[in-house]
Amino acid sequence: MWRRSFSSSSSTLKSRKWDALVIGGGHNGLIAATYLARSGLAVAVLERRHIIGGAAVTEQGIPGFKFSRCSYLSALLRPSIIKDLDLKRHGLKFLKPRAFAFTPCLDGRYLLLGPDEKLNHSEISKFSEHDAHAFPRYGMHLSKYSKFMDLIMESHTPETLRGDNPSFMDRLRDKKHKSIFWARCLYHALSLGQKDMVDFANLLLSSMSKVLNNWFESDILKATIAGDSIIGSMASIHMPGSGYFLLHHLIGEVDGDRNIFAHVEGGMGSISVAISKAANEAGVHIATKTEVSELMIEDSGIAKGVFLADGTQVNSSVILSNVTPYKTFTELVPQSVLPDDFVRAIEYSDYSSGSTKINVAVDTLPQFSCFKLHHQEVGPHHTAQIQIGAESMEEIGSACQDAWNGIPSRRPTIKMTIPSSLDNTISPPGKHVINLFTQYTPYNPSDGSWEDPTYRDAYAKRCFSLIDEYAPGFSSSVIGFDMLTPPDLEREFGLTGGNIFHGAMSLDSLFLMRPAKGWSGYRTPVKGLYMCGSGTHPGGGVMGAPGRNAAQVVLRDFKKSSG
Repeated sequence: MWRRSFSSSSSTLKSRKWDALVIGGGHNGLIAATYLARSGLAVAVLERRHIIGGAAVTEQGIPGFKFSRCSYLSALLRPSIIKDLDLKRHGLKFLKPRAFAFTPCLDGRYLLLGPDEKLNHSEISKFSEHDAHAFPRYGMHLSKYSKFMDLIMESHTPETLRGDNPSFMDRLRDKKHKSIFWARCLYHALSLGQKDMVDFANLLLSSMSKVLNNWFESDILKATIAGDSIIGSMASIHMPGSGYFLLHHLIGEVDGDRNIFAHVEGGMGSISVAISKAANEAGVHIATKTEVSELMIEDSGIAKGVFLADGTQVNSSVILSNVTPYKTFTELVPQSVLPDDFVRAIEYSDYSSGSTKINVAVDTLPQFSCFKLHHQEVGPHHTAQIQIGAESMEEIGSACQDAWNGIPSRRPTIKMTIPSSLDNTISPPGKHVINLFTQYTPYNPSDGSWEDPTYRDAYAKRCFSLIDEYAPGFSSSVIGFDMLTPPDLEREFGLTGGNIFHGAMSLDSLFLMRPAKGWSGYRTPVKGLYMCGSGTHPGGGVMGAPGRNAAQVVLRDFKKSSG
């Protein structure tokens, strides 16, 4: 088998016809490549940047400090993939937090939630006895849907059978696949019962604010839950259908524990490194600094390879694109070979994003006025997801409205994490790495430009000053920072519109509608071209399901075509 090598040379690539090429070395692309190679295919991954991992990367932006530059916590990575690829043996290590969520208040109070149910009851009771009793019931209510969501996440959604004259066997296989999928869905629906299915539908269709208002009365608890669910979105918490976000961020698990997010030792890039080691064992060839400029399409409309930016031709009859649907079909595929309605669906999908990531190096741990420690050691709250500037649903709504009006939020909603509170491999002794995932920031602000250094610096300082209100002295502890606005995310990581999910996760862009109606099964209008990234079913986050599912479809088609 061909052994994997990290290389920017095109000589190896053009020297043979590959069974499959994967465009983009993000985690989904690497996963797809590994499954294909383990089935005996000769596979090459083509990565534009100097480093693999896509948005799941660890980079040293400031000497001595290692940043998880885009994605920053793990929970959604499918346990089946971790087991299949033996990622623990390849160095993947999760670091579970001592607390899950910490929301400080300006009035001196705070809410701290974690794995201890008694502690959670005590914490929530400070604000509402009703909510303290309702909180565990809310968790159990959502957990009822976990098996159903696991089925959806790990299934190839049925798509329309295409072709001018499909054979009898093709029609039979198509009917069998659809029957199995819908039968499994029906089985899980029946096991839930009518009431739970109605509640499930209500959760999917309702706004986040409506769902939370029906469960809780204290604003701080509602805001803490909502803050975990708006990451990467430009959607309002009052928008119908935003209730799904509550579920999407609670379907993961870490080492058997559900509904928690964990840090990864060495940063999120360690996930990509572990997958690349599995790919190495399988024989995948990984080429970095290798940009694809265009797909080669035969006159018959069948893919036959790619052109690299340096003019090199790399041949393969199977191509998997791990870049966004927009970039794939408007930049890489010649428009003449695509149906007009498909192109319109891709072009007019929602790629908006309200997220700006700020990676910060500091010389001391932030100390919060409401949770004072008598020493500089790490407290449980330092290991949690810390919510800044969003003590109420109203504050989140106002921050979103600012962005809809064309300006970065005047008081951003900030999700702060301190990975160095658990991981001593990413910062010098006594110093720390801090991730700030801030919302909401429009792609093209009406009051300035992200290309203006002064404008950029003003937004960063606005975020730091907001943190100062809760943790005095934070601004003065900053050694340096790296900021990624929506245009930066698009330019550096190929994320269209800066959307970290390769496209909005609203209900009209999920399941059978992702990336476009009728094309949710990873195949595309170009024969031999498949999609395997977050822009496909079941969507975004570092979960790996799109990559694994796409590889299974490719292998099925490969087996059928070879006899």
